[in-house]
Amino acid sequence: MGLVEIEDRGAVRHIVMNRPEKRNALNGELIQALGEAFEAAAADDDVRVVVVRGEGPMFSSGMDLGSLQDLSTNPGALREFRDPILRWWNLLEEMPKPTIAQIHGACIGGAMELALAADMRVMADDAVAAILEVKIGLIPDVGGCSRLPAVVGLGRAKELIMTGRFIKGTEAHAIGFANRVAPAAELEAATQALCDELLGAAPIAVALAKRVLDRVAKPALEETLELEVEAQERLAASDDFAEGTSAFLGKRAPAFAGK
Repeated sequence: MGLVEIEDRGAVRHIVMNRPEKRNALNGELIQALGEAFEAAAADDDVRVVVVRGEGPMFSSGMDLGSLQDLSTNPGALREFRDPILRWWNLLEEMPKPTIAQIHGACIGGAMELALAADMRVMADDAVAAILEVKIGLIPDVGGCSRLPAVVGLGRAKELIMTGRFIKGTEAHAIGFANRVAPAAELEAATQALCDELLGAAPIAVALAKRVLDRVAKPALEETLELEVEAQERLAASDDFAEGTSAFLGKRAPAFAGK
């Protein structure tokens, strides 16, 4: 079994993160495998819809702790670490076929940024999502700041990113993060229903509509993604990040909390 499993269900390709023993945490190997799967799906004319999901109890817990530790000791490696992630997350958004994140359990940090790169999200009503980077002295820098406002509105995006709070599936649907929400036992069926609707539309029209809509919603995406990494470079070298990661790994409150 590989880190990513591929399941073709007719014209729908499921790309399945398969690191359940680590809660599908996004380490370098899993990110590489996801990227290669996205490239293959984008190039396959028989694939008309792409679904990204996670094996085991959750979608993904986000970036692997080992990667965060490495970054805290070597902040100069930020762009090298970030560039392939951003390239593949961008491909999920830009490929000329609809993409869906099927979310169960939890979708945290970098995993929520992955879900935001998908065109749509189907979420279990008892699942949770959060972008927690501010809790350790960082910002979401692989598209979270750039994409979330277009999905939920600026005010809600600021609240979710600047507080790092969790939302459940029902709230995620109410504010627009989740396109559809269903009981966990019915999540697969809800995703398939959305796929069937997409397959019922002309594929070239869907592809062109997607391109126009993304340009309307995020006209300055390239510039804001660069702003994200510039901000993250400052934060990665800061005392707050060093303290935040130390506190997180030590399971204690950071010194800056509650000031």
